[in-house]
Amino acid sequence: MAPSLAELPTDSQNVFGYEQPSKTVFPDGIKTSGQRNPNYEQLVPYEQFPKEITGSTVWDRDDYKNNPERWTHHFSEEEIKEMSDAADLFMASGTPLTGITKDKYSLPNMSTFLESLRKEILNGKGFLLFKGFPVQQWGNAKSAVAYMGLGTYLGYFVSQNGLGHVLGHVKDTGADATQIDKVRIYRTAARQFFHADDSDIVGLLCIARSLEGGESDIASCHHVFNVLQREQPDVIETLTQPIWYFDRKGEISAGQEPYTKQPVLYKETGPDGRVYTKWDPYYVHSLTRFSNAGVLPPLSEAQQKAAKVLEETCQRLALHMILEVGDIQFLSNAHILHSRTAYKDHPAPHPARHLMRLWLATPETEGGWKLPFGDSAHKKRGGVQVNDTPPRAPLDAE
Repeated sequence: MAPSLAELPTDSQNVFGYEQPSKTVFPDGIKTSGQRNPNYEQLVPYEQFPKEITGSTVWDRDDYKNNPERWTHHFSEEEIKEMSDAADLFMASGTPLTGITKDKYSLPNMSTFLESLRKEILNGKGFLLFKGFPVQQWGNAKSAVAYMGLGTYLGYFVSQNGLGHVLGHVKDTGADATQIDKVRIYRTAARQFFHADDSDIVGLLCIARSLEGGESDIASCHHVFNVLQREQPDVIETLTQPIWYFDRKGEISAGQEPYTKQPVLYKETGPDGRVYTKWDPYYVHSLTRFSNAGVLPPLSEAQQKAAKVLEETCQRLALHMILEVGDIQFLSNAHILHSRTAYKDHPAPHPARHLMRLWLATPETEGGWKLPFGDSAHKKRGGVQVNDTPPRAPLDAE
């Protein structure tokens, strides 16, 4: 039996709130709210989840495998020029990159298309691949401005780690991938299992490719849900229970516990709520330091089975894609799970594999999903925020 919602813990009082932050610390006046527990009273039991999900968020890889034109957009010369001009103006203004907004990065001709793309990512198939972003011509500094500026049309950038990085870098820094309680896997060359990042949308811009590996797979969470409801409904039931602990990996603010407790599958609040997925096996399996000490319970047999079956089903249903230099992949984290194969870099002096990453938030007040979290209406909901760490946008991995 799952514990009743009343028995579940909540965070201690966090003295570092996200309302009315200092503009001297947060240049755009908005602070990332960070990792948090859900509002348990808004969660619903398995019996209130649908038996089958329908609509455009449910797709099979055969729908797209041989039709890349359905999910690929090649930047035109006019679009490149518009982004280049906007980047030049922004750089000339002297505004810090962490202060970039739509108002300060104007794309009048592209804005209508980008609004339709935003809706497609949030409510449609959930992914799109841009091609032809001129990273080698522009270099990292201008590319970062244009990339973050493009992202402001899809959402609000949030901090991705305890250092306040709002421009992240997926790159092998030499960190030990076996130390999963301390190391974020994006800083290694190890395989990433199917997961969703702690934001509404994730963007990846390819700056340099690896020698081999590092390829991308994505799966429709709603297709996976339907398959498991037919084949192994007990797995879905386990995933809907608020019995899963997620590691904060030491990235905590004052008053916070070192982990959160929540389900993997949620329903949106309100009538006809859609099924939302929050999952990262590295953040679940890294908690053995607490379970070995008797602080947390170890994963039950049902949880171990659910984690294994979820990964295997995503692998079976995934769409495979390879990011080339100048490609930008945007994905929904609400209804897409994504993974990456392990990779090997080119030997020096060739550049290492390098992706610039954005985590973007879309609050429910601006068309985002209505989630059972206290920050659902906050512009920069989710992400990772430690105390009042200011946002930073480094041009390479640190």
